[in-house]
Amino acid sequence: MYTMQRYLVLTLGIGLATLTNASEPTHLTLYTRDAAFADVKQDVTLAIENRGFVIERQLHIGAMLERTGKDFGTTKKIYHDAEALQFCPASLSRRVMEADPSNIVFCPYTVVLYTLPDNPKKVYVGYRRPTPIGSTASQATLRELDALLDGIVREALGIKNP
Repeated sequence: MYTMQRYLVLTLGIGLATLTNASEPTHLTLYTRDAAFADVKQDVTLAIENRGFVIERQLHIGAMLERTGKDFGTTKKIYHDAEALQFCPASLSRRVMEADPSNIVFCPYTVVLYTLPDNPKKVYVGYRRPTPIGSTASQATLRELDALLDGIVREALGIKNP
């Protein structure tokens, strides 16, 4: 019971912190590039594979939402294109989870790509930021994971590291 209370207090605290800083999202990193969706997807794929990682799954989120919209009584088009690429490199994943077994929640790692209906040539590319939590070792590996994901997206979009 005590653990559940601590979890609820922590969750509420994080939620309030997020609400007070709503102007700058901390849960994601998102970049854009003016290009064809297929070209950017290929660049992201290469940036992942150039590191020796295997894309385990490609999720066609835009197509799924388009296909199922009528089942929920809506025809609003959310995306022109929207996909997610998932991968889980063993070497980093092992370090992340050895530091804290609960870090399993961050795996697989996902990079998303999408375009909006009103501007299909502006491709958004991003990832969910792993929150550095837990022990010092856990925080260090999660920062390493954040840097890896950021490096993949920056490489794919031709953005120099700061």
